[in-house]
Amino acid sequence: MSEDRLSGRQRRAGLDDGVGELPASARSVEAEDPEPPPAENRDAVAPVVLSAVPGVSEPGPTGWLAARRHRFIRWWRGSTPNLRGSIYMMSALLVYAVMVGLIKLIGTAIPLIETLLIRQIIMSVIIVAFAARELPAMMYTARPGLQVFRGVLTLAAMFCGFSAVIYIPLAQATAIGFSQVLFVTIAAVLVLKEQVDTRRWIATIIGFVGVVIMLNPSTKGLDIYALMAVAGALFGAGITISVRKLAATERTDTILIYQGMVLIVVLAVPVWLFWVPPTPEQWLWLVLLSIFGTAGQWLITRAYQVGEAAALAPLDFSRLILASLTGFIFFAEIPALPTWIGAGFVIGATLYTMRKNARPLLAPDAPA
Repeated sequence: MSEDRLSGRQRRAGLDDGVGELPASARSVEAEDPEPPPAENRDAVAPVVLSAVPGVSEPGPTGWLAARRHRFIRWWRGSTPNLRGSIYMMSALLVYAVMVGLIKLIGTAIPLIETLLIRQIIMSVIIVAFAARELPAMMYTARPGLQVFRGVLTLAAMFCGFSAVIYIPLAQATAIGFSQVLFVTIAAVLVLKEQVDTRRWIATIIGFVGVVIMLNPSTKGLDIYALMAVAGALFGAGITISVRKLAATERTDTILIYQGMVLIVVLAVPVWLFWVPPTPEQWLWLVLLSIFGTAGQWLITRAYQVGEAAALAPLDFSRLILASLTGFIFFAEIPALPTWIGAGFVIGATLYTMRKNARPLLAPDAPA
């Protein structure tokens, strides 16, 4: 609002309040025959601005959806980094559950390396399509060596982990993969120098106890695919730590595009040698799992860029519940009693971790 309009409003307010009153003769003339403003000034009357009136504010977003969106944005901006990372992580796990189910569905008909290559090509196309104008910026990296190393780790983790998913029950493969939590927590302390408090250590250990219960060690020993699941967990921990190392200088889409280039280059020749033409239905599943895989990859990469690795690692236990549901609904796999008992430990550890992540970080001199 201009100073002329504001001063005009103040003068009108002063007259209404009896401040700076006109002489009696002038008031009588004004009361008897008020003179209208000149025609050329009638359209220049200042509008009333609600925010300038004491006690009145501008109206917020109108409509139910707009109001909810406005409230969510305000809540999101005010939440802690670890809580935002937790939300990214849980969203990633949901879409990954769909992707893993589709991989198991076509895993015995299409070679795994072929599935991984098709998935990675579609993922790269999606990323470039959404950020075509920023492609030059996406291609710039301050740490090309670490980018390539992460790409190799990703290929190894996916090959080992997905092989286990295809050939052993989903719940078992997922449970074994939870050993990644211990690797991540230890590496976060040794490599990233993150501070892990006692309660977070306890939550991680309790979650791992639940995993051991679900494995039911009293039964027959683990087979080669179970060991591949452990190897996939170890490589997955390396991915997590590398993302945290890259987070200081690299964009999320830069990390994903370099991963795609590494996987495509490494897998191109083996897939060409062992190519199996997919059917139209299999192509549909391949495209869907690629889309869900792209979303999950972005979400989990973003999660570890925002939150601390040791704080987010226990949330990975939620994959067990999702894997059990997927196995039951689509593959008639009924989890045994130890799976449900261990799931209770897993859910408790996960809920506690999310509650812990939602608390603001204390200042160094603040009481615990």
